[in-house]
Amino acid sequence: MRSTSPVLADAAHVLTDELLGHMQKLARVLAGELDSLEQRYLERLELANHDAKQRRALAFITLGAALQFVRAAGERPLFAFLEQVEYNGRRLAKLNLHPSLVMKALAEYDHLLEEVLGSSAARFGWAREQIHFCVVLTLNNSYFHVREAETSAHSELFRIEIESRGLKELLGGSMAVLASYCRADISEVYLFDEANERWLPQMDASRPPTPAAKTRKQLGKPFCVVSPPGVRANAGVLDPSWQGRYETCWSMPLINGRRLAGVMQFGFEKPYEWLPREQDLLALVAERCLLGAEKVKLMQDLAESEEQVRQLASRMLQVEEVERRRISRELHDETGQSMLCIRLQLEMAEKVLENAKTPAEVAVGTRKIKEVREMTESTILEIRRLIAALSPAVLEQLGLAPGLRQLASRFQRAHGAQIYLRTGRLGPVPKQTESIVYRLVQECINNIGKHSSAENVNISVQSADQLLQLSVEDDGVGFCVEDAFNQRDSYGLAGLRERVALLGGVCIVESRTRPSAKASAGAKAPKRRSLDPHDLWNTSVSGTRIRIEIPIPMEPPSSKGMVDSAGISGRDSIATTWQAG
Repeated sequence: MRSTSPVLADAAHVLTDELLGHMQKLARVLAGELDSLEQRYLERLELANHDAKQRRALAFITLGAALQFVRAAGERPLFAFLEQVEYNGRRLAKLNLHPSLVMKALAEYDHLLEEVLGSSAARFGWAREQIHFCVVLTLNNSYFHVREAETSAHSELFRIEIESRGLKELLGGSMAVLASYCRADISEVYLFDEANERWLPQMDASRPPTPAAKTRKQLGKPFCVVSPPGVRANAGVLDPSWQGRYETCWSMPLINGRRLAGVMQFGFEKPYEWLPREQDLLALVAERCLLGAEKVKLMQDLAESEEQVRQLASRMLQVEEVERRRISRELHDETGQSMLCIRLQLEMAEKVLENAKTPAEVAVGTRKIKEVREMTESTILEIRRLIAALSPAVLEQLGLAPGLRQLASRFQRAHGAQIYLRTGRLGPVPKQTESIVYRLVQECINNIGKHSSAENVNISVQSADQLLQLSVEDDGVGFCVEDAFNQRDSYGLAGLRERVALLGGVCIVESRTRPSAKASAGAKAPKRRSLDPHDLWNTSVSGTRIRIEIPIPMEPPSSKGMVDSAGISGRDSIATTWQAG
């Protein structure tokens, strides 16, 4: 037994046997006029600029449509008619036909009916009013049902957009809501991979990507494909498994500016042509999905940046602790021991001079004092070296280029490698940026001195378009870059890259190792060719190249570093090439 629709419950109390009897009499009176009456009505609707879908839906909610059910003498004909009104009322709502225009169309049919009935119109006035009341009540419920479903969908989509923490979660939740709203049997969303010219399914990870082929232009516009009965072959469907299973396919593109970023597709086992209001909702959701995807990506990028900041902060604390221990060890091993030795020498000289009675004994005391003086001078030099390493005075007083030259000179004296330094026209560089670049170069050459066994090192520093560009090359043994970054308890390269990233810059590390060759018996080792100091990376067999770009922050103009009459700013502005020798 068919259950009564909740939408019809409010109208059920007027559907009495008496009303049915009046309707049967009216059907007999209009037996030969119903078809011509409907034809005239459709012509009036066409003159009122209603499209074909609207005209068809409006024709199913008139009194003449109710009389057709009565003439068919089926079970509960008036209930069956109101179910038809409910269905077509939802269609009219989705066709964006305003309720006032629906009422105007019903009044037009009533006017045509009075012309046909003539003097008999008053005789059936009560029955006509009852049916009109039921139709209006059912239409009101239908429009309300459509608006309520749209509001619920928007609310759920907004919740998913707010709560989603990943792209798949956002797209999957949104597609589930839309499939329920559209009553689709299946749905899928694809993102377009421009690099490989293919469509990537987002809801079914087990499905392989679909090649773009010739479908990209077609998918750039919304479309609804309803296959002829028995065909079930839908053009533009990206999932091959849909072919032959679903008669209808809806497709809505995801457009980012003018670029096709993706597409949403819905499959239906029965013919189901979409209506304007459904299409408008899908278009709005497509736009919101793109905005939501951008928001999710920003949140993921922010989370990654925060994680990088936390890792860098942790590493900086560890590096700071290691540096403190190193300074403490150097002070203890070098300066501390020297000061202890100076004290002992002074005590011995003091005793010798106190007990000296002959010129020879006085000479011994004098010699010991001279040794103390020499040791004190050596200690002073060691302390100055430590201070210079912690805060180089040349960088503060003369600028970046002299500071780098001093750093390169110390490196060459300590490690023996030949070093070439080229500083371009740097222009005005803030002191903070100078200090950062100095420390970056210091870190790079310290790593070269510890690990590379390089014979030649190139350092290049220049600025252009508010970017400071640093390049450090060597012809050492090289290493695996990926392993170096993934190595635990190693803060050199990883800290270098993260420090540059926090400054808004880019750090690129390239390295190649020397090819291992199995020498045959009596074979001579290949001679190493001489290297061009200005093209070290391209001429050496192995080695490492680190390229860094850092944006130069703008500083307010000051008296230091002002542009002179020659158009060259203060210190470090002239391009120079320097070779330690």
